Amino acid sequence: MSVYDRLALGLMSRFVWKCPSDNIIELYNQHVSANHLDIGVGTGYFLDRCTFPVPNPRLVLVDLKPNSLAIARNKLARYSPQTYCQNALEPLEINGPRFDSIGINYLLHCLPVTMQAKGIIVKDLKDLLNPGGILFGTTFLYRGVERSLLATYFFYWLNLLGIMTNKQDDAEDLRQNLARHFTESGVEVIGCGALFWGRTL
Repeated sequence: MSVYDRLALGLMSRFVWKCPSDNIIELYNQHVSANHLDIGVGTGYFLDRCTFPVPNPRLVLVDLKPNSLAIARNKLARYSPQTYCQNALEPLEINGPRFDSIGINYLLHCLPVTMQAKGIIVKDLKDLLNPGGILFGTTFLYRGVERSLLATYFFYWLNLLGIMTNKQDDAEDLRQNLARHFTESGVEVIGCGALFWGRTL
């Protein structure tokens, strides 16, 4: 997994997708709260590097892969996170109160559904937020972005292997999904990546 961090979140993010991980850490720094849920947490790379507003946040981690959860839990042990091995395509069952922030970083482009269905997932996650809470994350887009030949090559194979499902994803559909379910929202495209957020009032 450390190789994954260096390869996928280091070299590929910067040189293939043209969306360096520093931008995503800054996205976390802007929006992460003291009462945070992270879905599709992976290795915990971004949570390990971002700055929480308090020393001891409530941190809940969700991932489909038990090994990823174990690695993230160990990496973030200083926060005593709760962990749940659940599928983001199904209703999440999480004990405790709602959240002030939810992160879904690099999750949407992995879900094997259309952008319309991804919007339904966004709506379901909104129901886990407190009033004034924020959902934020990053996803890779295929349509409407400048792709190098190398990025196109990797997208082709990642979609063919089922690792990604984003051949129909573009920024406008993402903006519409967020605007449909949140009072305030925004999307910033950097390379092949879209950094987004939506806030309830």
